Parts: sequence; C-alpha cells; structure tokens
Amino acid sequence: MNISLDLIQTTTLAAGLLLLGEFARRRIGFLQRFSIPGPVIGGFAFALAVLTLRETGVAQLELDTTLQEPAMIAFFTTIGLGASVSLLRKGGKLLIVYLLACWTLAILQNVVGIGMATALGLDPVLGVMAGAVALEGGHGAAAAFGPTAEALGTDGATAVAVAAATFGLVAGGLLGGPMASWLMRRHGVKVPSAAEVGNGPVEVEEREEPVGYGPLVNTAVLIGTVMVAGVALGTWFSEVTGFVLPTYVGAMIVAALVRNVGDRFGLRMHQGALTLVSSLSLGLFLTMAMMGLRIWELYALALPLVLLLAVQVIVLLLFVALVVFRVLGKDYDATTMVAGMVGHGLGGTPNAMANMDALNRRFGVRSEKAFLIVPLAGAVLIDIVALPWIVWCINAVA
Repeated sequence: MNISLDLIQTTTLAAGLLLLGEFARRRIGFLQRFSIPGPVIGGFAFALAVLTLRETGVAQLELDTTLQEPAMIAFFTTIGLGASVSLLRKGGKLLIVYLLACWTLAILQNVVGIGMATALGLDPVLGVMAGAVALEGGHGAAAAFGPTAEALGTDGATAVAVAAATFGLVAGGLLGGPMASWLMRRHGVKVPSAAEVGNGPVEVEEREEPVGYGPLVNTAVLIGTVMVAGVALGTWFSEVTGFVLPTYVGAMIVAALVRNVGDRFGLRMHQGALTLVSSLSLGLFLTMAMMGLRIWELYALALPLVLLLAVQVIVLLLFVALVVFRVLGKDYDATTMVAGMVGHGLGGTPNAMANMDALNRRFGVRSEKAFLIVPLAGAVLIDIVALPWIVWCINAVA
C-alpha cells in the first residue's frame, strides 16, 4: 500500500514531529545530556517508523517536502547575517588561533574521510559526507549537502551524512570532558581563581529583545531579499564556472556581506527576530530532512562507515591533544576550549557548550574566554573556510 501526503499534510506532520522531538529532548535524560536536537529526534523516529512499514510490507510513504529547501536557505541566510567581522576583535589573538585550528580540523576531516573511503572501496564523496559535512557541520550541513551529493550521483549520501552526524553527537558528548580532564592531569594544569579568568558574563551581542510584529516582518523581508540574491548568485556562479555552488551557500555569502556592510554604516538588526526565524527554519528543514531518510540504503555501508568514523575520532583526539592544547597555551582556558572543540568537532556547538559547562562546574571556575571564543568560532566563523572547502571537495571527487 502506498500512502502519499500532500504539502499541507507533510508540513503539519513535520511541525508535530518537531514539537514531539523537543518535548522528548527535555524529558529524556540521555537525549538532553548529549544535546541531540529536537528535529533529529522527531524526524528520525518517523524515519524508523517508515523503515518498519517498508520492511514489513505494510506500506510505503511518499512525502511532499517542497518547503524543505526554502527553510534550509532561510536558515543559512540567518547564519550569514550573524557573521560579523567586528566580533573577531572581541576574541583577540586567542580567537584567531582557535579559529585557525577549527579551519585546519575541517580540512583534515575531509582529507581523512576521502582517504578512508578510497581505502575501503567506497565512493570518495561519502568520505566527505562522513568528514567535515557531518562532523564539523552537524545534522544541518548533513541534511543540506546530502541532496547536492546525491544529485551528482552518490546514492545514500544524505543517509550516510546524517548517520555520521548522529554518531558524532554521541561521541562528542562522551569524549570532550574525559579528554580535557586527562590533559589537565597529564600537564598539571592549575585551576585559576575566578578573578584570574574574569568572573562575570561576557557580552558578545546585544541582549535579545522581545519580538513584535514590526521587527518580525522587517527581518522576514530582509531574509527573503537576501535569499533571492543568494540563490541568483549560486545559479550564476554554477553556470559560469561549471562548479556546483549550493544555493544556500550563495545566500550565506550575500547575507554575510549585508551584515558587515550594515555594521559599517551603523544599521542594526533585531537579534530576537533573527534568532526566532533561524530556530524555526532550522527546525522545519531538519525535521523534514530526517523524515525523508532512506535508512535501508545504509545496510551495505554499516561496517565501512564505522571504521571510517573510528579513524576520524582518533585523528581529532590526537589533533586536540598534540596541537590545539599546546598552541592555546596549555592552561585552564586551553583545557576548556579543548573540551569544546571535541564537542563541536564531532557533534555540534550545543555539545561544545555542554562539555565546557560540565568541566567548569566540576572545578567551580568558569572560563569566560572559552565561552566567548568557542561558539563564535565553532558555530559561525568556521563556515568561512569549511563550506567552500566542502563544496570544492564534493566537486573534485564526484
């Protein structure tokens, strides 16, 4: 039996699954502890249900996910609108060092992924999917780049990327704290006093404001205009160069230009409205992406994918222990940032924040530098290099 859901039915179902996923994340301990996103919980649960119906011969479902791409482009547009160059000045030299480490890690993950995929007899594009796409980019990038890779002929790219991102979330949440604690013991890192690390909150952006009708409409118009220009840029670039530039990357580039030109002339964006649109667009697009996963395409890739990801984890741990910890100064701030890098280098920024918070609560002192630098570099500024590198790798090995 075939069951088809139209646009309205699919979108309503996605919203319901998003709500269910957020509820489960708040109520179930391990989901909250590993910072697994609500859209992933709800959408992946539905994908498992679809797999069960398919394997038992009960039914096959068809979804109309037309809104998935506009929501995806809107989300990446909000990311670009948050990429203010002026924020670089607030982190100082340590931010630059950490950001360079993030960029190096993104490059390294694709090199390792492509190398392992080739050695295991897999399509090299799958190595990119299980590299910087899934590990540095998380589920959002996995759901975004997967269809691009599949359009170039790599079957199962989305499923591989999402599976790798899920693995990374768990691994990043489990390993960040233990790695940081081991480095503290190994190098005799002393816990400073609260006064030495700067006690009190560090303001990176203005405080989030209440969102009213006017600011929401203004922000929606801005995002829509940037999306149109970004999609046009991506299409033009691909036609002129023959190099596939995903539409959402074009939108993010235009958005970053708009943000920094606006900063230059003192134009202010409503952060609350921007955050609201970002959260809603990410929730809908990621839920729909999870709902449409074809899990059965992973059967033949299970063992090679596990081996590939195991090597990725080993490389990351060696990188943070032998390189990142040392260049950051081998002190308490460096230790905290290492916990953060393991979190977002394998999973996502929420993992990074959770790792750092748990470590700092253990010792009773908060590293304000780490809580400023890690989310800024790991969630926003890393994409300046990571996204173009991912796009180049996909085109180069496809």
